[in-house]
Amino acid sequence: MDATFWHQKWSSNDIAFHENEFNPQLLKYLAVLALPKGSRVLVPLCGKTLDIAWLLAQGYRVAGIELSELAVEQLFMQLNIQPKITDLGQLKHYGGKNIDLFVGDIFALSQKILGAVDAIYDRAALVALPSELRQRYSQHLVELSQQAPQLLICYDYDQTLQAGPPFSISSAEVNRHYQDCYDLKCVESIAVVGGVKGQCPGRENVWLLTR
Repeated sequence: MDATFWHQKWSSNDIAFHENEFNPQLLKYLAVLALPKGSRVLVPLCGKTLDIAWLLAQGYRVAGIELSELAVEQLFMQLNIQPKITDLGQLKHYGGKNIDLFVGDIFALSQKILGAVDAIYDRAALVALPSELRQRYSQHLVELSQQAPQLLICYDYDQTLQAGPPFSISSAEVNRHYQDCYDLKCVESIAVVGGVKGQCPGRENVWLLTR
């Protein structure tokens, strides 16, 4: 799996991972992080998620990173925002009121370019990455955010029954990636209705990662 895989997904509109409504776990659990209005929330591998519109409507500022420029263009169209576009070399910056989205490889995004963030909302990033990238990603996210608290949503299922993405992320793996930096709490575990990609039973686990 490489960048070409995701670019093809977006160009062919093969984006079953895109939710057509606000994520209920975001609505239910973000408040637990007790973020003041105006806090800046990082949404890694954000696609064109509607959750960004919800975050903005609640008075938060949003930063995101996404590989597909097509997804970011569609997101700004959904928001009815005309972005200011800046070429940053390996990345592009799409900016608007209270929103900064970066187009490119997340590993090319530095803390200096990103700026300060107050929290992370990871619904579709960790589960989108193959195992060989997840440790690098989790460490990079901690460094990027300077250990900001996270709302993390994962799937847990028998990986032998279904190829990812989304990949299966066990509780042990979440602990392996983050226990040195955070206090971890799985606040809810929900059976996936219809199974993962309609193929096998699985659970959606909601994690709060706090300092």
